[in-house]
Amino acid sequence: MKILLVCAAGMSTSLVAESMQDALSETEKDWVISAEPAEQFHDVVSEYDVVLLGPQVRFKKDEFQEIAGVNIPVAVINTMDYGRCRGDQILQAAKELYKNKALGART
Repeated sequence: MKILLVCAAGMSTSLVAESMQDALSETEKDWVISAEPAEQFHDVVSEYDVVLLGPQVRFKKDEFQEIAGVNIPVAVINTMDYGRCRGDQILQAAKELYKNKALGART
């Protein structure tokens, strides 16, 4: 799975991405978790399976979902998990988003 994290400058989500990488199981170690600034979103979104937005750019969710299309779900990271850099919780949210996307594709 490829997960894109987006924030204003890509800096704070870099810390979250590292924490998420640490939370990956052995069978998930080939997953890609990247952090990009919001202005790069349009250029890179098509390369990812799910997108998680930092709380500071939550106002862009609808715009980014429209750009991403129906096949790439976009969600906002829980503010507490983001602030405390809870990579395991944020990774779980990404997995749920991906699972729900897959279930939607089958119905």
